[in-house]
Amino acid sequence: MAVGETDGAGSEENRNREDVIARGNILESFTESQEVRALLGNLRCVYGDSVAQEVIVEKFIETAIQLYVFSLFFPLLSLEWMMNMLLDVIRDSGSPPVLFHLAFKFLYIITKVRGYKLFLRLFPHEVTDLQPVLDMIADQNPKDCETWETRYMLLLWLSMICLIPFDLARFDGKVVSEEGHSRMPTMDRILEIAKCYLVVSDKARDAAAVLVSKFIVRPDVRQKRMADFLDWTLSMLSKSSFQSMEGTVVMNGMLQALAQLFKHGKREDCLPYAATVLECLDKCKLSESNQMVLRKLGMKLVQRLGLTFVKPKVAKWRYQRGCRSLAANLQAQGSVLQSQKITVAANEDEDDEEYDIPGEIENVVEQLLVGLKDKDTIVRWSAAKGIGRITGRLPKELADDVVGSLLDCFSFQETDNAWHGGCLALAELGRRGLLLPSRISDVVPVILKALTYDEKRGSCSVGSNVRDAACYLSWAFARAYDPSELIPFINQISSALVIAAVFDRDVNCRRAASAAFQENVGRQGTFPHGIDILTAADYFAVGNRVNCYLTISVYIAGFPEYTQPMIDHLVNMKINHWDSAIRELATKALHNLTPRAPEYMANVVLPRLLPLSVGIDLHTRHGAILACAEITHALCKLAEENNRMAAILCCKRESAEVNNMRKVILCMFFIVPEGWQWLINDSLRKLEAFYTEQMIRCGFSLALGALPRFLLKGRLQQVLEGLRKVTLITPKDVSFAESRRDALIAIAEICQTVGIKGEGSQEEYICKDNVTQIYATLLNCVTDYTTDSRGDVGGWVREAAMTSLMKVTLLLVQNEAELINANICKQIMCWLAQQSAEKIDKFRAHAGSVFLTLLHFDSPPVPHVPHREELERIFPRSEAETLNWNAASEAFPRITQLLGLPAYQYYVLLGLSVSVGGLTETTVRKYSAQSLFDYMKKIQNDSSAMEGFCETLLKVFEDNLRNDRVSVPLLTMLDQMLANGCFDIFTTQGNHPFPVKLLHLCKEEIKRSKDIRKLRSSIGVFCGLIQFQGDMREKVLFQLLLLLCHPFPVIRKTTASQVYEMLITYSEVVDPAIIDEVMAILSESNW
Repeated sequence: MAVGETDGAGSEENRNREDVIARGNILESFTESQEVRALLGNLRCVYGDSVAQEVIVEKFIETAIQLYVFSLFFPLLSLEWMMNMLLDVIRDSGSPPVLFHLAFKFLYIITKVRGYKLFLRLFPHEVTDLQPVLDMIADQNPKDCETWETRYMLLLWLSMICLIPFDLARFDGKVVSEEGHSRMPTMDRILEIAKCYLVVSDKARDAAAVLVSKFIVRPDVRQKRMADFLDWTLSMLSKSSFQSMEGTVVMNGMLQALAQLFKHGKREDCLPYAATVLECLDKCKLSESNQMVLRKLGMKLVQRLGLTFVKPKVAKWRYQRGCRSLAANLQAQGSVLQSQKITVAANEDEDDEEYDIPGEIENVVEQLLVGLKDKDTIVRWSAAKGIGRITGRLPKELADDVVGSLLDCFSFQETDNAWHGGCLALAELGRRGLLLPSRISDVVPVILKALTYDEKRGSCSVGSNVRDAACYLSWAFARAYDPSELIPFINQISSALVIAAVFDRDVNCRRAASAAFQENVGRQGTFPHGIDILTAADYFAVGNRVNCYLTISVYIAGFPEYTQPMIDHLVNMKINHWDSAIRELATKALHNLTPRAPEYMANVVLPRLLPLSVGIDLHTRHGAILACAEITHALCKLAEENNRMAAILCCKRESAEVNNMRKVILCMFFIVPEGWQWLINDSLRKLEAFYTEQMIRCGFSLALGALPRFLLKGRLQQVLEGLRKVTLITPKDVSFAESRRDALIAIAEICQTVGIKGEGSQEEYICKDNVTQIYATLLNCVTDYTTDSRGDVGGWVREAAMTSLMKVTLLLVQNEAELINANICKQIMCWLAQQSAEKIDKFRAHAGSVFLTLLHFDSPPVPHVPHREELERIFPRSEAETLNWNAASEAFPRITQLLGLPAYQYYVLLGLSVSVGGLTETTVRKYSAQSLFDYMKKIQNDSSAMEGFCETLLKVFEDNLRNDRVSVPLLTMLDQMLANGCFDIFTTQGNHPFPVKLLHLCKEEIKRSKDIRKLRSSIGVFCGLIQFQGDMREKVLFQLLLLLCHPFPVIRKTTASQVYEMLITYSEVVDPAIIDEVMAILSESNW
């Protein structure tokens, strides 16, 4: 194709490829070398400044190291010159200690680029380096936590120097020093250094283990010190306990040293000690430790001991795959390459010598099998590698026994840890050719189960690691076996991998499955439609879960080999998933897959789903109901496209079992309108009949709300009346707040479904004949303050009522605004203002949001809003989005300004009463009270405003007399207002009507009351009323005297205390001749 004809995708792909190549070239050339040279050269200048040190270290990491960390492109030559620059600083005797340690810190940072193993060989290891390094290590303080990088690097350096091929005795010289003291031999000095740092808690311990592995295996050291060192190590192990931190540190060092030693030492040198080490390790009981690192090191040591027990030979019985050409596999186009050579030993007699397997191997394998079930992944992974290594040295029969034991891990009595470890071990065996083709038939079912492993644990599940390991196992099989071996299982494996790549919940599992599928397509060449599927479900495409479920799955289901397995997996595994998002996606996927297999969906899947929709498991029931709805909808659309009638729900005799399912599929299945009247009648009947089943009411209310328009036509008034009855509070269903909430939601949904037509029929539209009834129902629920053991459950109803009022009002405004009269609009805005002044943040914020939405709606504006201009000044449009109604400090200063608007004063004051007189001292009570007092100060000098406010306040009290939800906090609010002098304007007037009426209402409120909180609140109000002039003072004192004689001791005591404080402030109310006696009685009596 010509360059000009290349499409955008191809150009983008080429550019990406060029970027990758360019990046590789940049990494190879190490473009930051000059900058790094400058940084390292500046070390001598900045070492004295701690801030400059930190800056240069961070810059070094950012400019040079982060770009190349874990990169294979980092050039070794660059590592070498960086090391030499730093070693020059280290070897300089004039370098101060701070600079010395800083250089080692930079060396440690560089080791992280390619790991210490590669870096180790770059250390200078001449004979002349031995003594200086030993002296530098001797000068270090093992307990200095600031310089651990220095000790770590020095120990690594020493481990490299130990490889010099000279007897260490040559470096000892004179045994006696010039001072006359005996000098420790070099060999012992190094060994003491290793022992010293094996028991520290920093990273120097790891380097000490490396030093041991290099040093002890030297011929001269092995002969003289190996046995003693192992004795010391085992002694330290046996004396230490993983129950203490000190013991854990010591055991960590000993296990690392032993593991490294048995890894790098010759078998014939380590074999005499292996049984003793294994015995000591068994006594340590590391499997009981809660230290993950100790258990991992135990696994490493056990497998190294096992490899020591058996001879290092390659098993001749292992499976060896012949040609592995990817090109040859792809050219085969799915056919099996018969020409590939497969070598499997015909019998075990081909071995030249007999196997001599020690008895300890059984113990080793047993511990590794137990390690596969460990709770930590790194322990299981270490055990799996050990299984693979040791099995490769066993005879065929014993190796097969190991495989059989591995397969026992895949029982559903085992935990997910055993499944994960078993998958890792099988993958290791397959990768090494130790899993013979005769065992494939036993392993493939395990793979298929593991690819969908998902065990419920509480509110979530476990198994993502098992599925990921199963993908790795499938990947390993693709590389290990000839296509002919896997031919009988190709369809099962390919379907399982496709299902995992598309439908797994976790993105890492989907990507792992996609990679395994790709490897099988390339290596095996027998997966059906492999290339086509890979194109659609590559690594990046499967990253989006929604895209996988709803798009990629539809494409793959177009290939008949995958259609039914994908559908069956969704039905069996996903519609009952614990995650509701997965259940919903699965049902949507079934909807999209229905056109691929409509007959199978109608004849097989739906009959299976119907019983599940009435099962006892909530997740299964939810998923089955949604699945029935989605499949039914898809079949109906398919029938419409093909001009066919869809008969899907089988027979009516099952309708009694699927009542619960109908509420969800109701809006989906509407092919034949005739006969649906019975369903509406049945739903309305359930709303009333099951008065003891709240959830039944909820379900059928929502079902009626989901009805399509043509089903409501001619039956609208019947449905609305049924839902209205659900919203009413009766003694039998007072706690059915959820059903009232859902009925309100359904009413709003129905209004939006049928639409508005002012002169239309009330059986078909929202019109002038039924709009008043709808508003009456919604407004009635704004006053639902039902409480039960769950708290203010009526808040759910109020919230739904406010939302429904907004939806219905905006719908009417946009269509026929004349249906909204001034009285209805006033009620809506006033009730919303009241809710905006109440104490619960959530409901206050929702009410405020709805209030501002209606106020500022301009397409067209809501008509008849009382005091619109004043409201827009108080709540500017520019601040509508930023006003935080949840914050009492922002909401109440605004909402109290509505007290100056006559239409809103009553309702705002009603809401404030609950907030200001709240039970506890909260921020709501603080800011609401302060805002109210600030408003009262503004109107103190306005007698008409004060008269109107007091009249409204008395009206609120009178309307809510003996309504404890309002009257008790109202008394508390009145107490605070009287104490803050809010009514001082009336105190100079004798027998003013406000205090007289307030006294009367207070007396009525507490008459025959036994509510202690109410009585205590009234005491404060009575004491506050004493400030008013006239005859009422005697009446107030009489009420207080009655309370001093109250049967409840707490009331008598509270009254005495507050009357005492009152008389201190208003002493003129009592004759001066007896005031002292009165005060003494009040304060000294045991009330």
